[in-house]
Amino acid sequence: MKIRDLSLAEFRARLGGDGIRLATGPFNCRLQSGIPELADELARLYAHHPLIDDKPFVDFHVGVQPGHGLRRWIAPQARFVVDAVEPFTPLPRGQALPMLEWGLNWCVTAYCHHILVIHAASVARGKHAAILPAPPGSGKSTLCAALVNRGWRLLSDELTLIRLDTGQIMGLARPVNLKNASIDIIRAYAPDAFLTRPILDTTKGTVALMAPTQASVETVGEWADPAWMVLPRYRAGSDATLTPMGSGAAFMQLADNAMNYHVLGARGFKAVGDIIDRTHNYSFEYSRLDDAIAVFDRLAAEGTAE
Repeated sequence: MKIRDLSLAEFRARLGGDGIRLATGPFNCRLQSGIPELADELARLYAHHPLIDDKPFVDFHVGVQPGHGLRRWIAPQARFVVDAVEPFTPLPRGQALPMLEWGLNWCVTAYCHHILVIHAASVARGKHAAILPAPPGSGKSTLCAALVNRGWRLLSDELTLIRLDTGQIMGLARPVNLKNASIDIIRAYAPDAFLTRPILDTTKGTVALMAPTQASVETVGEWADPAWMVLPRYRAGSDATLTPMGSGAAFMQLADNAMNYHVLGARGFKAVGDIIDRTHNYSFEYSRLDDAIAVFDRLAAEGTAE
């Protein structure tokens, strides 16, 4: 049974009661909230995700709850709660939906040290995957969202999960976090994709969440082999240009973006090194999404031919 099989009324009742129990890639989550206005958009963001019953182990019990006391009515707040702990400062109630997504990301990076967690997007074509690490403002999420709406499979927008034993990338297929100008760009580029309303004045500016494609969610268990590491950078007016990157520079890019590299120690060093040994590594400058898609499609075709 999928989230989409629930009526909105049933989804709201579960979300406000014992919670929505669903699988997101390798993790089982229970989402609960006393903020009812989250339900409509949350149900659409996770429409294709499978529900789980009350028997399987749940990795993360999370909730976004109203503020305490007067904060329920005066400058209302939202609080992120995981296993009865509140790790963050409350945010304005209107930011509850992205707070839930950011909180789930925090859970993965804080607790999942059996895998290498890289702050990077990752997309796949067949069995081959591209890892896209990049600093904020680089156009990473915009490029990721565009690729996903042109035949690539979403593994993750924010957290690339690497198995330590096989080096494969595990999919999450959770919503894509778009910011500022990227929101309207993707609305125009992929009019059939579901994006939430813009949420103003967050620490990241204006944000909106894009739902993963049905194909991405339904194939999330098909782990992919890293084939390319591409460091993207949007620059207005530039041509789409791939530039080979040396192994040393590529290693540092991945290591710098690995959220738990310091925790894993020698295992993290080996995991990053193994990825670089397996991937073709590039920096990538682009301005037009269609040109960028064409470059990635050529990479995929070359990878299939090898």
